[in-house]
Amino acid sequence: MSLYNQRGVSAQKEEVHAATKHLDQGLFPNAFCKIYPDYLGNDENFVNVMHADGAGTKSILAYLYWKETGDISVWKGIAQDAIVMNLDDLLCVGIYDNIVFNSTIDRNKHLITGEVLEQVINGSQQLFDELKKVGVNIHYLGGETADVGDVVRTVAVNGTMTCRWEKSKIISNDKIKAGDVIVGLASYGQASYETEYNSGLGSNGLTSARHDVLNKFYADNFKESYNNALNNDVVYIGKYKMTDSFTIDDSQLTIGKLLLSPTRTYAPVLKQLLENNFDKIHGLIHCSGGGQTKCMKYLPGNFKIVKDNLFQAPPIFKIIQECSGASNKEMYEVFNMGCRLEIYCSKEDADTMINAAKAFNIDAQIIGRVEESAKKELVIQLLNEAIVY
Repeated sequence: MSLYNQRGVSAQKEEVHAATKHLDQGLFPNAFCKIYPDYLGNDENFVNVMHADGAGTKSILAYLYWKETGDISVWKGIAQDAIVMNLDDLLCVGIYDNIVFNSTIDRNKHLITGEVLEQVINGSQQLFDELKKVGVNIHYLGGETADVGDVVRTVAVNGTMTCRWEKSKIISNDKIKAGDVIVGLASYGQASYETEYNSGLGSNGLTSARHDVLNKFYADNFKESYNNALNNDVVYIGKYKMTDSFTIDDSQLTIGKLLLSPTRTYAPVLKQLLENNFDKIHGLIHCSGGGQTKCMKYLPGNFKIVKDNLFQAPPIFKIIQECSGASNKEMYEVFNMGCRLEIYCSKEDADTMINAAKAFNIDAQIIGRVEESAKKELVIQLLNEAIVY
């Protein structure tokens, strides 16, 4: 059993999918989000989408970093994580404007202060203000903040986004076909709208990253930061502290900063592409939970996906793998490995997608292709290894 499973988490969420398999799959079953008729306006030319997600266990990393360094501003990044994990899923069905957001924050009041709540709530509004500058309008309609120390050890930061959208402007993934190429957008580096280097980790696999990289100091001093029923052999088994540093792109960055890089949104890029090149986009995949295998769930038929030109994995993933000893197969299933957005399109349109990303200083390239197949299959070709899912 992998360390990920031993810690009580699952990259593929098999039990969740089993529990929800009999629910209505919506108007476009292959779309990245569930899409329903326009219950809000009762117009057959519109659809409704509601999406819920959050920062996951990344909030625990923020808690540890705050406690160790006293830097309370780290909680603004958690606000961004919770928002982007919703927003970038909506982007993958073509939605980029006039969205409403509702937050849900559950906290242990004895450990999470009012000042932390202010950072999360104000940080949310600040991100919405920045997105408005590029024409992505998200309306913050409040939410629920609950003191539930019997339920959560520290804090859980989540949110829900809702939108009413034109049905003709939905990306359903039904246009994905054999012969398409896959343009990947990097999750790391520093986009033109980011203020510092982004490690690319995002908000998935953080249970693994936290326990594999950080050392027993955190188990001994912050027992509220993990499930105390876990076997000690899988709890904080790494060699680093939050304040240990690495040199990346000629800058000194701490382990804490690398693990807590706010999840990058691709909203500025996709807004331009969806407005100007909608018909050229055959499919969109957000490589979140499930990492590089995420695409398998949304294919409109039996295809073989070959990814043989992925980005070289950025430093944070190398650090995690060195600490955990995880196989490449597990790493690419749990983490985005430096590529968190996939655009499926014709080969002749790939440069349009690549140039749109590079205009925002986001690296992009053709990472793979779609082939005919008798079954759904994914092959990730690394330098000396082919991984088959």
